[in-house]
Amino acid sequence: MKRVYRWTIASTPDPLLTAQLAKEINVSETIARILIRRGITSYQEAKEFFRPELSNLHDPFLMDGMTRAVERVMKALETKERILIFGDYDVDGTNSAAMLYLYFTQLGAETIFHIPDRIKEGYGISTTGIDRGKEFGATLLISVDCGITAVEQVKYARSLGIDVIICDHHEPGEEIPDAHAVLDPLKPNCPYPFKHLCGCGVGFKLMQAIARHRGEEETVFSYIDFATLATTADIVPLIGENRILTRIGLQQINANPRPGIRALIDTSGTQSGKVTTGQIVFVLAPRINAAGRLGDATRAVKLLTSEDLQTALEMAQVLEEENRNRRKIDEDTFLKAQELVENLLQVDTNPAIVLHHEQWHPGVIGIVASRLVEKYYRPTIMMTTVDGVAKGSARSIVGFDIHKALKRVEDKLIQFGGHKYAAGLAVSLDRLDEFRDAFNLAVEELMSEDVRTPELKIDTEISLGELTPRFLRILKEFAPFGPGNMRSIFLVKNVELVGIPRIVGKDHLRFKVRQNHNVLDAIGFGLGSMIDEVRTNGKSLDVVFSVDEHGWAPAGSGNPETFPQLKVKDFRKHSTTDSATVSLPAEA
Repeated sequence: MKRVYRWTIASTPDPLLTAQLAKEINVSETIARILIRRGITSYQEAKEFFRPELSNLHDPFLMDGMTRAVERVMKALETKERILIFGDYDVDGTNSAAMLYLYFTQLGAETIFHIPDRIKEGYGISTTGIDRGKEFGATLLISVDCGITAVEQVKYARSLGIDVIICDHHEPGEEIPDAHAVLDPLKPNCPYPFKHLCGCGVGFKLMQAIARHRGEEETVFSYIDFATLATTADIVPLIGENRILTRIGLQQINANPRPGIRALIDTSGTQSGKVTTGQIVFVLAPRINAAGRLGDATRAVKLLTSEDLQTALEMAQVLEEENRNRRKIDEDTFLKAQELVENLLQVDTNPAIVLHHEQWHPGVIGIVASRLVEKYYRPTIMMTTVDGVAKGSARSIVGFDIHKALKRVEDKLIQFGGHKYAAGLAVSLDRLDEFRDAFNLAVEELMSEDVRTPELKIDTEISLGELTPRFLRILKEFAPFGPGNMRSIFLVKNVELVGIPRIVGKDHLRFKVRQNHNVLDAIGFGLGSMIDEVRTNGKSLDVVFSVDEHGWAPAGSGNPETFPQLKVKDFRKHSTTDSATVSLPAEA
């Protein structure tokens, strides 16, 4: 079924500002307009964007609670206290635990880490983990990527004589845990200027502050690769500090990956030296996540902290196999969920999808929920039964705050927590129907009409003649790409189909287009069903696309040539009016 999009094109920024920026940094006005849309309006801002440096990171002591956290850590180091690092079972949590474990071990502290069992302990700080810390003799617990809602667990730790430092990035509840220090940029009244760090990013800021206090700040930058993996995999905005951490960390991963990361790259078939954010999200991260989805997530931490490549390769191969198993369970669960949606729900009228099946594996329901969102474009909740309670994951569509919707019906929930677009929750089995009805009503009331149709945000209109080699080189410098800094989306109007379109691979549509004397290849992934439409309207098309490079080597030549290729998002018959697009104000 063809998905209908609403096209929204950014309004043109101030022409004088555009011309000035283009001249200052020697780029085309089209590039200048794209930069202005990203809030970059001056030479200095452009320099920081294209050439991010570690010196541009914020002072970690701007974060509320940081001074108390560092003082407590220094006391622990000086008096040889034992430290427990408490992480989470996803990429963010396992990378965080690995990073802090290695750092504190390097500082000479006797340290262990604990990752909760997804099924037995659930998300967040657990009494099981605290008890393990007590048994180890820990008097300091540092949680990372969890803890901001652990009010009772922190009380329990303190009753055992264990101080707690929380490093988290999730939305706080109404009560902040009474920990020794709470580091979370989203905490009320926290003055830290950047609010989009992942959990590992907050942990990295703690390390940066400790190192600065010790007069050796540069020592923490060798751990930036952990922050890169976590920041990218946790789908936080790749702007500001996250862009710095990711861009510089990618350089480190590609130039000199630590053994665990090298093993992941090698066993997954990723090309060494050319790892991108896309490969982290779609290739490396699922393998790290597989450890905690189907088994013990501590294996991911052991892999990431391994100092021997051969050992790391053996562990990575196990995760490779687990990821294959996960994908099989994922597919079976998706097919069953799809069957329930088609047979039991009025998907055309229901504002949300809420499903429960007692035998679904808790490790894959978040992935399947995301796939249902992709297929049906509805906020989706998938739940299974764990210890007599319905527990699950919520995933949202662009522009809809699912955390706010859950907050509205929290009287129907045992617990919940998370982000705008992803959350976890627990519901009593006997209140499932009550919760489903209430949640659907909340979504109906909170969702604006325009959010119901998926949006294609277009940076600017362009002509095919502008896609020169220099233009493409500059576009590549916008990387790393991710939320807040997605690949630029362009609109080209009134192009003509050249030759015969064809379907290639799994339902991908390949064709050529011409505008004036410029002819370019185009491919629409998953758009095979639109082949008749492109044929019918081929005399005059408006096409929305991102641009990539396509290479091939002429026969007998070892030197591949590269050409621009349009990665088509959508197309329509050309219209002489602009009724198909809606103007958006420039962000700057």
